[in-house]
Amino acid sequence: MSNIRTLKPRKRIAIIAHDNKKAELIDWVYYNRGVLSRHELFATGTTGRLVEESIDRPVTKLLSGPLGGDQQIGALVAEGAVDMIIFFWDPMASQPHDPDIKALLRLGVVWNIPMACNRATADFMLTSPLMNDEYESRLTDYSVYLGRKV
Repeated sequence: MSNIRTLKPRKRIAIIAHDNKKAELIDWVYYNRGVLSRHELFATGTTGRLVEESIDRPVTKLLSGPLGGDQQIGALVAEGAVDMIIFFWDPMASQPHDPDIKALLRLGVVWNIPMACNRATADFMLTSPLMNDEYESRLTDYSVYLGRKV
């Protein structure tokens, strides 16, 4: 496993929002449409449709989160096909797919990609000088784990 994963200047951004956070996310997306238009967008189910309608640009739409969309995004992260996650999740509502959400967040940490789970962090990420430049993400060396005897 390589110790570096290079994120290109044109980021591949996964966008997810729980139902109670969709309006907030769409407001954020619309406000940041100029920056987001320079990047490739992926989204789960209804969120993808709403983002597409809000900024009038194509979004790669996956399944709804509870139907496997969170897992699809996690697979894209593991494959190196997603560089960032913007996930407006609802901390006050129990979700039927909480294990999938936890797995997605874990993969973001494993692959050391930027993740925002609220508007403030998403704002900081989008306005970072690193946002539009190439970035070398240093990966944890999991060779000991992969080479273990079981």
